[in-house]
Formats: sequence, C-alpha cells, structure tokens
Amino acid sequence: MTDYAGTYREVKVRVTELLRDRSDAEVDQIVPGTPEWRVRDVVAHLGGVCDDISNANLAGVATNAWTQAQVEKRRDWEFPRVLDDWTEHARAVEPMLNDIGQPIGQMIFDAWTHEQDIRGALGEPGGRDSAALDIAFTWLSEANVSDGAALELVTDAGTFVVGSGAPVRTLRASRYEFLRAVTGRRSREQIGALECDGRPLDEILFDNAVFSPAARDIIE
Repeated sequence: MTDYAGTYREVKVRVTELLRDRSDAEVDQIVPGTPEWRVRDVVAHLGGVCDDISNANLAGVATNAWTQAQVEKRRDWEFPRVLDDWTEHARAVEPMLNDIGQPIGQMIFDAWTHEQDIRGALGEPGGRDSAALDIAFTWLSEANVSDGAALELVTDAGTFVVGSGAPVRTLRASRYEFLRAVTGRRSREQIGALECDGRPLDEILFDNAVFSPAARDIIE
C-alpha cells in the first residue's frame, strides 16, 4: 500500500530543513522553475494547499487564482511563520492522505515538483531518487500527459507508455528529467536536446495546455 501521508511528510521535512536557516536574500530570490514566485512564495503555496484542504476551501482548486490567493495571504508574513504555517496545516491534512488514495498523487506530484524548484533556485540538489518521485511519476503517467498521442518512455526504472493511443515517439530519459520537462521546467532547446525520435517532442508534452516550455534554459 502506497504511503502517501509518509511520503508527503518526507517532502515537507526535507524542504523545511533545507530552508529553516536561510537568509532573507535567499528566500526572496526568484525561482527559475516558477519565475513569478520567490522561494518564500513557493512555500506559501505549499502551506496554502494544506490550509485550503483542511478548511474545505476547494472552489477553483488548482487554478492560478486559487494558488495565487495562497501566496497573497502570506506575502507579508515573516518567513519562519510561513514555514510554521505549512507544518501546522500539514499535520491536519496528512492523516487524510492514505484514505483518499491514488487521486492524492497529484498533491505529492505538486509538492515534489516544488521541492525541486526550490532546490534548483538554491543550487541544492536532492530528493531526486525518493518515494515522492515514484508517486509523482506514477500519478502523471496514469493521468496521461497527452490527450492526443502517446510517448514511449525508456527510463531508469523501465519502459513505460505515457498518454493514450499508439506511441508516436520514444524518449530515453530519467524519470526526473522527464518530470522536469513535462512540467515546463525545461526550455524548448533543452527538450530538443533529449534523446528521442519520431514526432516533435514538445508537441506531445504540451498539447494538453496545462504547462508550456520554460522561456529560458533551467540548469539544475
């Protein structure tokens, strides 16, 4: 049985320990993976998700307006309070996660993605080979990254078909690199440099209009 609660807690602990003693300048820097947010804003979003779930504030869930409201609520807080707020609301949410089951994979996917965004901004790689990566990859694979075409993905953990229909392209990449590319954390140039063949890869990765390629290269 997948331990969604324990995995989410591991992400939270890793990020909290990474950030607890950071300077204002470090937490105020822009995150390349989310260029409209600073490091502290990413944490505000993570805490806001737990806050909204625990208080059943789910109107517009996962929309830009929903997530931006989480950031705005915490914009003027001291950063230690932002971290503590996330910890407090996560305690209320974590006991629910295993009962919800597979659909909560999206929450793990989001948290792991933002952990990597923060690590990329700080130059502190980590958490790449983790239970959260496993859940994030499985959830995204099952959710179908593409509505109109499938991708054969040859990874460090085996070969998978992602999307619907017959595969129109084969990509050889780690699950980490695939997840960073498909969530818009790589530029078109970086995506074009991946080892693959067949139909143009960016047409497959971004035909669902949820994400788009990064405006410039993101080096992590």
